Amino acid sequence: MKYKYDAKTDALYITLRTGAYDKSKKITESMLVDVTKDGKILAIEILDASKNIEQFDPKRLFTA
Repeated sequence: MKYKYDAKTDALYITLRTGAYDKSKKITESMLVDVTKDGKILAIEILDASKNIEQFDPKRLFTA
């Protein structure tokens, strides 16, 4: 699992696995899921992460 945070857009991208991307599914206004043709989840993108994730601190993602 890999994390990438874009401070300019306040977006958190979580890669769960590698695979052939087919499309993004909009789960909510602030969450998208990237999937393969057979429906396997590749990644999750959370928009406005600091607002949508309780106690979110991007500095803690990279200091484990």
